Amino acid sequence: MTKTIITVVGEDTVGIIAKVCTYLADNDVNVEDISQTIIQSYFNMMMIVDTSKSTKPFGEMVSDLKKIGDDIGLKIRCQHEDIFTRMHRI
Repeated sequence: MTKTIITVVGEDTVGIIAKVCTYLADNDVNVEDISQTIIQSYFNMMMIVDTSKSTKPFGEMVSDLKKIGDDIGLKIRCQHEDIFTRMHRI
């Protein structure tokens, strides 16, 4: 299993979750866990996904999701689970 952490941050708008999840489903990426909050008008989502069945190269997925974010005014970031864990370890 290859886990990836996806974070989405920016001003709330209609269809954020749908756009991100549609892209993931189209590329055989399974959402294992998802948490999202809206504070005032700011949207924040964190997802743990399994990319082991996707044939899309990781770098291409990162670029595609960044472009989706750019198109709707959000910052979308993807990191392999091990890198995310090391960066956020105390």
